[in-house]
Amino acid sequence: MDHISQPEAVSSQRFPPRPESVGQARRFVRTALADRAPDAVETAELLVSELMSNVVLHARTEAEVSARVLGHVVRVGVGDSRPCRRPVPGECDPYAGPGQGLAVVAHLASRYGVDTGDGRKTVWFELWLDGRTPPPSTWATAAPPCGPTRTVTLVDLPGALYLASQRHRHALLRELTLAAAAGADTGVDPEDLAAAYDAYHAISAGVSAALDGQPSASHVHALGVSLPAGVARAVRILGRVLDAAEQAAREERLLTWPSLPQNRVFRRWLLAQITGQLTGGPPTAWTMVPREPSASPSELVAWDASQVWASRVPTIAADDDNRIIVANGPAADMLGWQEDELVGQRLTVLIPEHLRDRHMAAFTRLLLTGQPHILGRSVPLPALHRDGRQVPVRLFIQTQVTADGRTVYVAQLAPRTAPPVPAPLASGESQAVSPQPPGGPELPDDPERVTETDSDEPDGPARERRLLADIGESLSSTPNLDEGLQRVCKILTQRLADWCVVDLLDDGERLERFCVAHHSSTELPAEAYAGRLPPVTGAARGPLARVLRGAGPLLLTEGPEPSQVKSPLDIHDRELFERVGANSAVIAPLRTRGAVFGALTLIRTDGERPFTEESLPLIGDLVRSLALGVEHARLYQETRHIAERLQRSLLPELPEIPHLRMAARYAPSSTTAQIGGDWYDSFVVPGDRTAVVIGDVTGHDLEAAVAMSQLRSMLRGIAIDRQEPPEEVLRRLDVANHSLSEEATATCIYGLVTGSADGPWQLNHSSAGHLPPLLTTREGDTRYLDAGSGLLLGMEPDMPRPGATDPIPAHATVLLYTDGLIERRDESLDHAMDRLRRHAADLAAEPLDVFCDELLIALSADSADDIALLAFRPVPPD
Repeated sequence: MDHISQPEAVSSQRFPPRPESVGQARRFVRTALADRAPDAVETAELLVSELMSNVVLHARTEAEVSARVLGHVVRVGVGDSRPCRRPVPGECDPYAGPGQGLAVVAHLASRYGVDTGDGRKTVWFELWLDGRTPPPSTWATAAPPCGPTRTVTLVDLPGALYLASQRHRHALLRELTLAAAAGADTGVDPEDLAAAYDAYHAISAGVSAALDGQPSASHVHALGVSLPAGVARAVRILGRVLDAAEQAAREERLLTWPSLPQNRVFRRWLLAQITGQLTGGPPTAWTMVPREPSASPSELVAWDASQVWASRVPTIAADDDNRIIVANGPAADMLGWQEDELVGQRLTVLIPEHLRDRHMAAFTRLLLTGQPHILGRSVPLPALHRDGRQVPVRLFIQTQVTADGRTVYVAQLAPRTAPPVPAPLASGESQAVSPQPPGGPELPDDPERVTETDSDEPDGPARERRLLADIGESLSSTPNLDEGLQRVCKILTQRLADWCVVDLLDDGERLERFCVAHHSSTELPAEAYAGRLPPVTGAARGPLARVLRGAGPLLLTEGPEPSQVKSPLDIHDRELFERVGANSAVIAPLRTRGAVFGALTLIRTDGERPFTEESLPLIGDLVRSLALGVEHARLYQETRHIAERLQRSLLPELPEIPHLRMAARYAPSSTTAQIGGDWYDSFVVPGDRTAVVIGDVTGHDLEAAVAMSQLRSMLRGIAIDRQEPPEEVLRRLDVANHSLSEEATATCIYGLVTGSADGPWQLNHSSAGHLPPLLTTREGDTRYLDAGSGLLLGMEPDMPRPGATDPIPAHATVLLYTDGLIERRDESLDHAMDRLRRHAADLAAEPLDVFCDELLIALSADSADDIALLAFRPVPPD
């Protein structure tokens, strides 16, 4: 090796493709530059380490490292013998993980580039030491092909999720390589690891090259990726190697986290698309891939904070450090905070103390194992208000991915006095041909567009009738208004318009944008996400304001005139038209019983088929059907709210008994917009006896809630007045119920807990067709108290009822519950009750609040029925 004695002198050295060569190359550069360019040594060492690592990992040929000084310019090059393996730079962002070597070079070097020729490739960088501004640089190079290529089409590729998946694949392969280099038994053959790197590089290079020609990588409808024709075998090996790396990461044998669910699902889809299409299979869109609930919706557009701010549902987003990064107004108001006060705080500030350890353990387990517990499931839990009280909510958490590849955890906290939260559509999802949610009409993959000339064609009226029928079915098939409107907008953007917007007025005459959907692949503008719109003031003169005052349907062949833009609402509406490139539009009022309560806006951007006067009759029929469906959905939700508030108002405060600890929970259904007749009760009966009650009235409507309130009140009155054994109290209750309503049926358990402060304790109980109480000892032994069971209330009121008495050991827990906690479709009751026993045994030593909340978390997620729990535990004085 020649020492640099002249400015033009060049030093070079060859290194084998081994991990230790990275350190040797670094020392070589240090020696070569120490005398002639000492100020550049540290930077040059760092950058040559990155380039040499790429040769070891990807090229796997002998490398030649050269270093020279030309005046005030230091130039370092790293060459290899695989010119077709072109560099694939990653974008450097504040949250970048591994795989950013070329981005670091681009950031720190004055100039950089790639030279190819004579069967070699040299990646180089320059450091200009005299402060001059260098010319622009690029990694682009006309690399020779590595043989025949084939094109694979990736349909509905989510750019943000692809970026996150690419980084994680690189992290797994890197850690697997380091572990193997350190002599660890990874269970992966070195040849397979090399093939996996080849496949990883081919995919990354192909997608990167294809995305170079795209205006935006956030969502690509169909991306043609050029790949080596024979790469299918290596891609299969890559899948197996990544699975092995995932397992090693879960076992904490690698210094990286395993994949989260949506990342795993996306990776399998990506690799399956490549191997399938290379062997002759057709492409399958990402949006058509079925996923488990924990794998999140189809993230076609990257997540950003505006989606949280615009949501009407209380929503909070946190990062993987468990810190809140954004909270919207409804969430802050519900929990007694200001929005900016929550940002930066740990999530535990919103979690009751008795659940904090549980939360931290579950969150850590998710990161360490990639195995979710409640992701994508609606779970009843208490949230902690700022004043210390607990707020019953249904928690729905999903992971989303930002444009820079970060994962965020988005939590919706729906108050349990509100309808259940539907699984949210990812922003922009409505543009894609994605699976219709259960209950809605099946949409064709290539739906027939309805045009103005349809009425003159033989099948034109039939198309219009099918469109109107599907609109009606979409609203009637779900009692949730938001979900129904999303379905309607999706149908309209597939068959009638390029954009669909639904705005509704609430009872306070405040205007909210309920739904925005589009047919094109253009990302939605930020304004389209806004939930609350500017008010409809007297100054508003734009077309939307006119329609909300009763005009229309209005046909617009150009945007609102500047003279019409008189208010913030007008400005907002004009900006929307400009941002989407509207060519024509129709704005129609939604009215019922003569009053306008909203507007439907349909926009076309194609100048060859604008809306015309002939469009108005069909749209008029459409808005009449839509208005009727919206009114029915609103009335349904209002009825549900009334019934649920009635039901919750009847849930009692539990009595405070010094030697008897008690806890209760009530959670409405998470999967339907119905309510049930479940209730619990507890009160003191003369004679120092504590009554415990659990019951379920047949039905899921307002009548069930009313019947429940009547039974509860009658049972209290009979129990306190007569002071008789439980079986006699239930008999009298059955007689009274029969006299009021011969058709009402219900299940119920009435029990009396007796015993002094020091014990012993016993439960005298009788059951009217209800599931038996579960007794769990402090040691974890469980048994059902199934004696004393008789017919349902409302069947044979004159028939005698059985009773039973069971001893209750100190510190044992007795759980009374309704069937919504355990019963599942297509599962036997025996299996369901065994599952409850196992969970209760695991929680035997926990405080009662934890006992009840953990049972709800474990058993009630996505329950199709409402749930009531009542637990008590005798505790003698110390």
